Amino acid sequence: MGSGTTLIEAKLLGRNAVGVDINPQSVSISETNLKFQCETNARIFSRNGNAADLYFIKDNCIDFICTHPPYANIIKYSKGMEGDISLLAVDDFLEEMQKVAKESYRVLKKGKMCAVMIGDVRKYGKVIPLGFRVMECFLQAGFLNKEIIIKEQHNCRSTGHWEKQDKNFLLLAHEYIFVFQK
Repeated sequence: MGSGTTLIEAKLLGRNAVGVDINPQSVSISETNLKFQCETNARIFSRNGNAADLYFIKDNCIDFICTHPPYANIIKYSKGMEGDISLLAVDDFLEEMQKVAKESYRVLKKGKMCAVMIGDVRKYGKVIPLGFRVMECFLQAGFLNKEIIIKEQHNCRSTGHWEKQDKNFLLLAHEYIFVFQK
């Protein structure tokens, strides 16, 4: 759920929404950001929890899932918080994303869509195609791939650093938005 941008947009559009984040600080920030008056009657719920275990959501009851998971040990969102996948190396991260994909499949209604935004990572000068490996987790969970959107990134924190370096590789300046259907 991060800072709650998707929940804010849902509220503005009058759509009911549930946001889940493992970090209680994110839940608090989201709840603060949602404290504005709006002319819609959307019901917005935020919850401290793990996307790999959505026990509080019934089977086949969600119309749309929108998620932007962290990128496997690139930016750490906590200091040792249990269940925080931003702390995991790639293989462990993908193991957890398999659980997230299965839970997403369970709660989503048949025929409805799930959008996942994620990018690739570079480790020791080599590209790890994290995006496509995450896509595979969702396909293995039973989703069908409806679309792959490539989103150009304009706000990469490290771009300025790498532009000043004598480098023999291209910057990772894109993310994928995978649109799946159940």
